[in-house]
Amino acid sequence: MTTLTFDTHQFIRTLQDAGFEQPQAEAVANAFKAATGQSDLATQSDIDLVRRDIRESELRLETKISDIKYDLVKWIAGMLLAQAGLVAALVKLL
Repeated sequence: MTTLTFDTHQFIRTLQDAGFEQPQAEAVANAFKAATGQSDLATQSDIDLVRRDIRESELRLETKISDIKYDLVKWIAGMLLAQAGLVAALVKLL
């Protein structure tokens, strides 16, 4: 059995370029997909797109984690300096 791949996104964009509104283009694409018996199969390009999105999310998370680590080290260093100053002041008073 031959599988016909149908790029819904490209189909909708083509309809929009021809003057269809977004809801109309989506309705026509859904009707065409239903009429041709298309199922929601993932293509290799769909999988590659998801993989790219996951990688971009991982990179953003790594950046945020690095920023948080930097802020944490900065606060700890500041508190250590403040504590050392307080201890020095108390020792001087005694």
